[in-house]
Amino acid sequence: MNTKLICKNPTAYHNYTINEKIEVGIVLSGTEIKSIRQGKVNLKDTYAVIKKGEVFVVGMHISPYDHGNIFNKDPLRDRKLLLNKREIAKLIGLTKQKGYSLIPISLYFKGSFVKMELGVGKGKKLYDKRQELAKKDAERQIARQQSEKNM
Repeated sequence: MNTKLICKNPTAYHNYTINEKIEVGIVLSGTEIKSIRQGKVNLKDTYAVIKKGEVFVVGMHISPYDHGNIFNKDPLRDRKLLLNKREIAKLIGLTKQKGYSLIPISLYFKGSFVKMELGVGKGKKLYDKRQELAKKDAERQIARQQSEKNM
């Protein structure tokens, strides 16, 4: 099935080390789907929580649809994620461990359905982020020097 990326969470891999990923469905209204098709969605500062055996995404901003009038929903409302009981039980077990949380990584169309890639990750400390940035910078410099040699 063909997939089309809608948006990515820009801070997911910077702030967390993602150990496991899972594809989930999401409950949306008609005007939210139309707004998502226009690309008016933001995953920055989002996270997922488990309440009463159900998983919800919190902080996902979907701008109101221009022609939606009374059918528009609150842009920051909590949206239910669609998983089966076994997957929810697995996520509960993983998030009970110290420091693990559920982070939305990306939002995409799979056929005509909107899917979300949800990651189970542990928050990085400041020194971890600095080490990662230094490593990327060093790799960039090495690649630049090698391309200069080839010219």
